[in-house]
Amino acid sequence: MSFTLLSSPLQGFTDFRFRNAQNKLFGGIDTFYSPYIRLNGKMVIKASYERDLLPENNLDLEVIPQVITNDADEFLFVAKYVRELGYKELNWNLGCPYPMVTKSGMGSGLISNPEKINNILHRAHTESDIIVSMKMRLGYENSEEILDVLPVLDTYPIKNIAIHARIGKQLYKGGVNLDAFQLCVDNTKHKLYYNGDITSVAKFHEMQERFPTIDHWMIGRGLISDPFLPNMIKNNTSEYPTNKIELFSTFHNTLYAIYSESLSGSTHILLKMYHLWEYFSATFSNPHKVLKKIKKAQSIRNYEAAVADIFKNEKF
Repeated sequence: MSFTLLSSPLQGFTDFRFRNAQNKLFGGIDTFYSPYIRLNGKMVIKASYERDLLPENNLDLEVIPQVITNDADEFLFVAKYVRELGYKELNWNLGCPYPMVTKSGMGSGLISNPEKINNILHRAHTESDIIVSMKMRLGYENSEEILDVLPVLDTYPIKNIAIHARIGKQLYKGGVNLDAFQLCVDNTKHKLYYNGDITSVAKFHEMQERFPTIDHWMIGRGLISDPFLPNMIKNNTSEYPTNKIELFSTFHNTLYAIYSESLSGSTHILLKMYHLWEYFSATFSNPHKVLKKIKKAQSIRNYEAAVADIFKNEKF
């Protein structure tokens, strides 16, 4: 069966800079979802959101914008905005697990409210021509919550529903609930995409065997940890290219140069790169040692020396 690979958005990481660098150097992702737009009650699109979605910043990419909201007026405002940029689809985030979001009744914190979901979808489909897709978790408190929402979603022409097979309370801890995902497959007429813990070619094959009807697969944290992964999945190989270090070094240096220009002050730059290395380190033979070395670098000069040392001494 042919399949499609999608980049699940991760706030603060998978912006247009990351997307372009990953696509150019590694490839393998068919469609990228942008990190969500959040309005916080103000009908204003922040400059950072605008930069992320400008067509000229995504020339060689297929990108789908995303919104996080529990308000129909906000949804419609963002829908109008992305349509003006030329996008035909808007993905609605009901998956974010972070407390600062869920306590506001958004992201996975909204899944337990089918009535509000219905009201927003009704207005979205009657007051806009935007194509709506969904990004969800199984629930926030428990995995049964989504089963109360699926009948509501079945009454609308939603393009697809991507489900991260965890509940919101888990954040990213513990395992995915594959039995609960299967219940979703069995209880909706909509096309489902699978998301959650695709971190290797072997894991991808496991999921393919477990869900033979699924042909769209989302990779989230696994893409940041291992930007080689999508292309390796596409080529059905567990072998990294012989120039792995060179490619990864170029990837890092590209992002480092871009963020050094766009962020102000060494503190912000170092913090940004440290958060990236929290994922990058997983690709190296001794992740703990690599991350410790990055964390100890308290200046730009020391950071650059630490990175050079990591790439010099890594044996793949």
